[in-house]
Amino acid sequence: MKVSIITVCYNSKATIEETICSVIEQTVFSQVEYIVIDGASSDGTQDIINKYRGFVSVFVSERDKGLYDAMNKGIQRATGEIIGILNSDDLFNNNQVLENITQIFQSDNEIAGVYGNITYFRSENPNKVVRFWRSKPYYATFFEDGNVPPHPSLFVRKRVYDEIGLYYPSFKISSDYELMLRMIKVYRFKVHFIDMVIVRMRWGGESTKSLRNVVIGNKEIIQSWKRNGLNLPLIFFLKKLGIKLLQLVKL
Repeated sequence: MKVSIITVCYNSKATIEETICSVIEQTVFSQVEYIVIDGASSDGTQDIINKYRGFVSVFVSERDKGLYDAMNKGIQRATGEIIGILNSDDLFNNNQVLENITQIFQSDNEIAGVYGNITYFRSENPNKVVRFWRSKPYYATFFEDGNVPPHPSLFVRKRVYDEIGLYYPSFKISSDYELMLRMIKVYRFKVHFIDMVIVRMRWGGESTKSLRNVVIGNKEIIQSWKRNGLNLPLIFFLKKLGIKLLQLVKL
């Protein structure tokens, strides 16, 4: 089963090499189409990518309209049956992640998406987990209860994107939330939860690195529900906050 892994990067010299290595060290890398979309970096990121050019199937370096525009470029170029996105400051948790994921997809053709858990770490201490996002199997009121699959852990069949479309590049923070809401809640594609850590992320992503970004992200979540003709529950954000706090408490 061919898997397309997309890494989006921009001025990621400090982290991109670890990300690339976590992909090419996968036990099933021979089945991987590795796509790297660079936003015309100027800090030496391209030099590091070129060092591993023999492992990269598709490399594009050009200006883009933001993170989600770059992701869309990768998806449009992907030829694998399964697509996963690993950003340039994230790592697969171990070298058997893709092997485990593909086995699940192969077990049931009706499964359109697979997701699991993720952890966060600080760059100065990669071995110390500062947040554990333990998800749960999907159920009818999953989104209403403030849940969402951890996007970095999500793998999707290409046919899903062919049917429902791509990320909205006009969203700056929460287009991944909107796409998952559209895919799972609106189109009702079957998803499977695997209770294992899929990805390790560096602490301080776009959605949480400033209060302004938090506000923008929450506004886009509200727009996501409206865009899909859904009613956002009144205490949604309270439930969402409670889930995040528990992820920190349970470390």
